Amino acid sequence: MVPKTQFFAFLLCVLAIGFLYKITFKENTFNLRTLFFPAKITPEDILYAGNGIMFVETTDRMDPPHLVLCSIESAARVYPDRPVAFFMKGLTDINSKEDEDKARMSYPTLLPYDNIYFFPLRMNKLLNNTPLMPWYQKVNPNTEMYWNHVSSDACRLALIYKYGGLYMDTDIITFRPCPEKNFLAAEVSQMTGSAVLAFTPHHTIVWQFMEDFVNGYDGTVWGQQGPLLYNRILNKFYCKVPPFKGQEDIMCGTILFLNIERFFPVPGMQWKKFFEVCEKLPTFINSYALHLFNYANKNDRKVMVPGSKTMVELLYKQYCPITYQAVLENKPTYLKYVP
Repeated sequence: MVPKTQFFAFLLCVLAIGFLYKITFKENTFNLRTLFFPAKITPEDILYAGNGIMFVETTDRMDPPHLVLCSIESAARVYPDRPVAFFMKGLTDINSKEDEDKARMSYPTLLPYDNIYFFPLRMNKLLNNTPLMPWYQKVNPNTEMYWNHVSSDACRLALIYKYGGLYMDTDIITFRPCPEKNFLAAEVSQMTGSAVLAFTPHHTIVWQFMEDFVNGYDGTVWGQQGPLLYNRILNKFYCKVPPFKGQEDIMCGTILFLNIERFFPVPGMQWKKFFEVCEKLPTFINSYALHLFNYANKNDRKVMVPGSKTMVELLYKQYCPITYQAVLENKPTYLKYVP
């Protein structure tokens, strides 16, 4: 029988080697789980480096469509050295490592990726100390026409301002890493989208976005707090956005305006292409990711079907293989925790 002192010495040695590996090779995503701390893990602990990838769920649903899981998995695969944070309104408070483990165990297709973190979305806390807080205190969600979308617009701005990093909607499948740190992405010529944006913490333009969000608020106009807002600020303070001449990116004052090809290579009006038979997946060589425009699909409710040989199936196979395999084998992608 191995003496206890030798066992503990061996355990300490393993921990020390793991610690050195993490700080040497994965400095930006040092995994707090490996330290066995029982203390609460906060977004500030994980996103402190300003390089996080952030997703938001503003409804109470805890069993998201597998497209959401594919989106998150694809980002975690492409950015293994960066934390991927999923903020969920329906998630109970995480006060310990045990709580965090319960959240992670609920999503078996994401469990293999130790750079994915789950956090509860609490708007009253997130929007505090931003220009958005007075608006949030006055607005009545029950009377808002597009509350889930408007609240998501607000949350992404507050997250990017406070923590910095890259925000993406949960219907974006990531192909390859985007090296840019401060950018907006064109959805059509001379018009930015709001499904993806990236800035360093406390960037001036994000504060300007939040101020305009409140001053120009109109919850009855689709996109008023999203793409229309971004374009108002760009044209007012940075530049009159010129058209693209090819596949180049554009500097709009001090803001990088990415080409349509980077995140929107398939136009929104052509979203049904994703569900058409596709013999070979396009290379999307000039793209970092692909927006699937799931909102346009709200009435048709098309989903990825294994064996359909559609473009979306090929995307799943290549960029979120664990989620794809679970859907293929009809395995659950959400396991409700029962204490």
